[in-house]
Amino acid sequence: MSENSRSLRIAMLGHGFMGAAHSQGWRVAPRFFDLPASPEMALVVGRRAEPARAAAEKWGWAEASTDWREAIERDDIDVIDIVTPGDSHAEIAIAALAAGKHVLCEKPLANTLAEADAMAEAAVDAASRGVFAMVGFVYRRTPAAVLARQLVADGAVGEIRQVRAAYLQDWLVDPDVPLGWRLQKEHAGSGALGDIGAHAIDLAQFITGLRLDAVSGILQTAITRRPLVEAAAGPSGLSGAADGSGEYGEVTVDDLALFTGRFDSGVYGSFEATRLSTGRKNSLRIEVAGSAGAISFDLERSNELEFYDRTANAGRQGFARVLVTEPEHPYISAWWPAGHMLGYEHGFTHQAKDFVEAICAGTQPTPSFADGRQVQAVLDAVAASAASNSSWTSTS
Repeated sequence: MSENSRSLRIAMLGHGFMGAAHSQGWRVAPRFFDLPASPEMALVVGRRAEPARAAAEKWGWAEASTDWREAIERDDIDVIDIVTPGDSHAEIAIAALAAGKHVLCEKPLANTLAEADAMAEAAVDAASRGVFAMVGFVYRRTPAAVLARQLVADGAVGEIRQVRAAYLQDWLVDPDVPLGWRLQKEHAGSGALGDIGAHAIDLAQFITGLRLDAVSGILQTAITRRPLVEAAAGPSGLSGAADGSGEYGEVTVDDLALFTGRFDSGVYGSFEATRLSTGRKNSLRIEVAGSAGAISFDLERSNELEFYDRTANAGRQGFARVLVTEPEHPYISAWWPAGHMLGYEHGFTHQAKDFVEAICAGTQPTPSFADGRQVQAVLDAVAASAASNSSWTSTS
């Protein structure tokens, strides 16, 4: 961090799983990267006072509150970091931008395309006043994924012929996992499609530089009822204990999303998102096949990228493992000596770094709310295709 840097005072709205990850990012970024401004963890906001105070103490926030509107109104807050469930994203982000606060909002951008439209419009208006917004597709900040994008852009795979993307998790395989907010449409918007499918869509588009313009998909809810969750369930919304009443509630989101997509170049891709893939803990897989080669990335092996060079001698062709831990690789030079691994939390540090640098430079950080809105349009089109049994549904 530069000795002459100013501070950016952060208010984080929400805490728990994503709150912990974002807190780690804000806390660590200025210690490893030479930032033009120092993120100051000023305020964390929660629905209940005691958990909010506990989160502040645990993660190093200076204050705790239960009123997000007050946080937005405070003159000493520069950035609003939104890690709440999707049903509150639009209201908070639009209010924050109108109040002149920079906004970082977790993905997916919103629960509906109409909300995403309103957020994107608010962000364009705010940007004209030097106030910026970014959506948190954090896997864009994984060094191996950034390297994959660079290889594609440099022509290493040649003309892209096919894209395959799948995000596979298994934390909902057990039917006794209780009915948290991520399983309720009114809070989450959608299930596997929006929660993790959004990441697969964004990362596939990020790596290829292409955009999906039509989709055809199906959605399935395999476990339709789950035990009701305790009111004081775990803060992540991922788990928690059943309330012991023996009562069940309806799951109103999808467990599985499968769809094919047509990119704006005419290339086709296949996509899968599920939280019922037994044995797969956090496998976000992207494979891009081209005329000159191919790349393959899997988040469960996040320090590696596989590259196939079709132009090599036939006797030596095969996927080669690139260990993305060298100073020449994206982001790596700020961390440990060559060969030392990075983990899940490092992406949030990279996210904080990139966001702070863009704000200080007065440039639009990416992915923008417009990018988030485009992913939301794909999610909306997949859901519409599944609901109507349509062969193809436009994303525009």
